[in-house]
Amino acid sequence: MKQPARPPLTPRPLLPLRGDESIIGVPDATVVDFWRFAMPDLRMNNTRGLFAEFLVHQAVGSGKPRVEWASHDVETDGGLRIEVKAGAYLQAWEQRTPSQIRFSGLRARTWSPDGGCSEAKSYNADVYVFAVQIAREHSAYNPLDTAQWEFYVLPRPVVTALNSDSVGLGAVRAAAGPPVLFAALKDRIRSADPRPDPTGG
Repeated sequence: MKQPARPPLTPRPLLPLRGDESIIGVPDATVVDFWRFAMPDLRMNNTRGLFAEFLVHQAVGSGKPRVEWASHDVETDGGLRIEVKAGAYLQAWEQRTPSQIRFSGLRARTWSPDGGCSEAKSYNADVYVFAVQIAREHSAYNPLDTAQWEFYVLPRPVVTALNSDSVGLGAVRAAAGPPVLFAALKDRIRSADPRPDPTGG
């Protein structure tokens, strides 16, 4: 006899963390303490990428939270899907020379609770933002200063035409033209929206 399908394990909505919540069973520890442990240095690769996503999220004024398993990094309230890639010349470790910037993961597998990961990789965003932290000397490096970030913006058809999983900064510059600073990022993203009937945002 066929067993009935189990209902999905649907997570309940949670309010965004404030940071002052106590960690039960750990004296005097709060969520902020965890954040300090997990992300103490914005120069680290993973954290830099998350911070670049946050900057784009702020630039477009999105009210939608980040979703870890989504096929894109940021979504505007108008439904524009944005993929964010980040790079920097300086790292959190000792270097002999500045890093050569390359952006990977342009094509990726999608995931759904019913089907799992897709077999094929695809381009899954409408707009791609390539964020570069431009500091060349550690004495001046301040990842919290948006003036030290440059942004290159490409619509999906241009990225698709590159036909690659990864591209170097030179190729991005050739395709995107001059970068914009944070103050102009929202307008550049809107102008790159390739949707035939954009709904805004």
